[in-house]
Amino acid sequence: MDARVKTYDDKMQKALDFLLSDYQTIRAGRANPHVLDKLKVNYYGTPTPIQQVGNITVPEARMIQIAPWEKSLIKEIEKAIMASDIGITPNNDGAVIRLVFPELTEERRKELVKDIKKKGEECKVVVRNIRRDANDSFKKLAKSEVSEDEIKDLEDAVQKLTDKYIKDVDKAIEDKSKEVLTV
Repeated sequence: MDARVKTYDDKMQKALDFLLSDYQTIRAGRANPHVLDKLKVNYYGTPTPIQQVGNITVPEARMIQIAPWEKSLIKEIEKAIMASDIGITPNNDGAVIRLVFPELTEERRKELVKDIKKKGEECKVVVRNIRRDANDSFKKLAKSEVSEDEIKDLEDAVQKLTDKYIKDVDKAIEDKSKEVLTV
């Protein structure tokens, strides 16, 4: 692959990776520890990711358990969960915090699928913008000693990449939607 095309391949891959990591934080009825990825806990005045202040486990299909390394952090972890958009009230027994995920309603599943599709479309827009940037940069090359045929080949290569990543995004949307709609 041409080095000039490789740069844009990397950018498109990053857009897809971002979408996939974003999809991991969407809960689909089952407990998924990734829903806590964006949460920060006030740890001695420093916002710290929840994974760095305790052990996170999934003892049952619809429960996440957080065992903080210091008992004093239980209140801070509870505060962070309550302030987040997870929508689950933490239960605490003094030693561990449990998050019990309720079954998703049909209406909530449909809302999540809409959100999944919206995020997928945003990712496609990013991929297409990268293609546009690539084509613009190739047109600038035309002013130097690069032939029109070479530029056409570069544009074709970027179009093939774009098609591949759009197909990957569609597959990610389909897979995540299926996961959310499966009861």
